[in-house]
Amino acid sequence: MSRVIALWSGGKDAMQALCHAREQGHEIVALVTFGPPNPSFLAHPLPLVRRQAEALNLPHRLVTIEAPFEQSYEEALADLQREWGIEGVVTGDIDRVDGADNWICARCRPLGLSVYQPLWQQSREALLADLQARGIRAHLSCVDTRVLAEDWVGRTLDGATLAELQQLAAEQGFDASGEQGEYHTMVTDGPGFAAPLALGHWQVARQEQLAYLLEDEG
Repeated sequence: MSRVIALWSGGKDAMQALCHAREQGHEIVALVTFGPPNPSFLAHPLPLVRRQAEALNLPHRLVTIEAPFEQSYEEALADLQREWGIEGVVTGDIDRVDGADNWICARCRPLGLSVYQPLWQQSREALLADLQARGIRAHLSCVDTRVLAEDWVGRTLDGATLAELQQLAAEQGFDASGEQGEYHTMVTDGPGFAAPLALGHWQVARQEQLAYLLEDEG
């Protein structure tokens, strides 16, 4: 057993990685989200992320990162290492993004922190089947409209949606798990949730090629 933090976006990959880490015996001491000053995440609204942490009965820490980014990440991780006595970091990374080396692995290496990547380079079919088998309820919170139509936003990743998504991915050649930014998700229920979360009233908004869920304050 290792004391670890879980890097947390609030999406399906982070949730699956959390489940796997717990099964492997790791002690999750907190959920951590790295972001710029005054972040505004289109795909992963912070109020919902905090509600997820409450439902999972875990602390959530938003850590501010600024340039120079390599130094800022390593200093932040070192601070978390000292504060919580962690030995490692859990991530939901599935594969290289745009061919780049894994950022967190590179930042953890000088600190002697282990990186646990339970989803790394698994087949997309297996990962999406695992999502369903675990009873994780996820919704598409943001899509790249160059890949998926705007009306995919807000859909629940249930069996029918997953089948349609996998068929499109096979036909068009994109990543069915969304690892290259084709889409993002938010989880509202899953193993360890005290109770399901309600999305509330939302509308679809656009920013350049992205379509995303925006909370309707009216």
